[in-house]
Amino acid sequence: MHSPEPSATRTASLAAAIADCSATVGVIGLGYVGLPLAAAAAEAGFATVGFDIDPEKVALLNAGASYVGAVSAGRLAAIVEAKRFRASADFVQLAACDVIIICVPTPLTPQRDPDLSFVLHTARTIARHLRPAQLIVLESTTFPGTTCDIVKPILEKSGLASGVDFFLGFSPEREDPGNARFATAAIPKIVAGDGEAAQRLIEGFYERVVQAIVPVSSPAVAEAVKITENIFRAVNIALVNELKVIYEAMGIDIWEVIDAAATKPFGYMPFYPGPGLGGHCIPIDPFYLAWKSKEYELPTRFIELAGEINRAMPRYVIAKLEAALDARLALPLGKARVLIIGIAYKKNVADVRESPSFKLMKLIEQRGTTVAFHDPHIAKIPPTREHPEFAGRRSVPLDAQALRACDCVLLATDHDAVDYALVAQHAALIVDTRNVFARNGLSGDHIVKA
Repeated sequence: MHSPEPSATRTASLAAAIADCSATVGVIGLGYVGLPLAAAAAEAGFATVGFDIDPEKVALLNAGASYVGAVSAGRLAAIVEAKRFRASADFVQLAACDVIIICVPTPLTPQRDPDLSFVLHTARTIARHLRPAQLIVLESTTFPGTTCDIVKPILEKSGLASGVDFFLGFSPEREDPGNARFATAAIPKIVAGDGEAAQRLIEGFYERVVQAIVPVSSPAVAEAVKITENIFRAVNIALVNELKVIYEAMGIDIWEVIDAAATKPFGYMPFYPGPGLGGHCIPIDPFYLAWKSKEYELPTRFIELAGEINRAMPRYVIAKLEAALDARLALPLGKARVLIIGIAYKKNVADVRESPSFKLMKLIEQRGTTVAFHDPHIAKIPPTREHPEFAGRRSVPLDAQALRACDCVLLATDHDAVDYALVAQHAALIVDTRNVFARNGLSGDHIVKA
């Protein structure tokens, strides 16, 4: 049943609380997206509660200890001490929040279909505590239609109506872990509400948290914006990965080609090849649209082809590794001692989500040997859904002794904190998937690009 309070009154009261920052903000999911957003909301002046199902995370955050690189311990401690932020595993407290933001994972199933289980569970949890005059915002990346066709009906099972009793919107996350130039508040925010009242409220909220907002006409458009951004990157990375294979057969260095092409001041944007795609966005999000397009009986040939090319890169790298071991050391891969440098999916972060390094490790160990790894940002591999067999393995020190003890170094992630001169000096063979040795002016017959 609807609240007896007029809708306009509820809208005005919530808008006023947002405007003077007296609204309480709840952020569900305190990972690489949720925690930076919660910190930004707290720093904007909102009393902010971060919700997570992991009690260890909750305890760490309330003690001022951050596990996300984008939120330093000092920054977290400041908002905790100012009583602007606290973490909780008690979702009953959602009823006290005026703005609730959903920042939970949207992975793929083993069949590469969308897995909305985290979003669905979160929406049902919110519905149990939903009250009039709340703004609910989904930030998790998903296919167009999720907010209004899936989340909205779940929330309305509470008996409250979107746009009348509560207000619903979508604002896609645009985090770039490891990029110090663009903190959460500095990234323009796409915002869209389910109806005019929700649009005004979501604009009013994010205007106080970030430096610039970009309103669009509907949540479906906002969902499509995020999907489009990541498809653009996935397709272009697949293109240079394919060019890498072709040019290598021609004896041409793909990295030299890209760097030269990038001097053109218009009509070109450089993308770089690698051992495969990682992170939560690029390897996953394009398949959300590919899945949704089946509803309209429309093919997504570019998206699916890009996925095939990018998923093939780990096997290409292993083939290069195997050929290099045979040509230079006359050693089969199954008897080689391999050290992988870099478990994180990208440089200078501690994020292992969808990391191609796990696929590389698996492919090597299927040959009967064991792989060691070094990562200056990851002391121990955390549990992952896709590769639980690697959980708990520890990074080995990177010193002359460790390098001389292995037959080959496979460079998977080009962290700045690695001493590449040391590696070049002591490793018998190096397979470089990131062109990092050439970028550091290091060369030799024992360095092979892959």
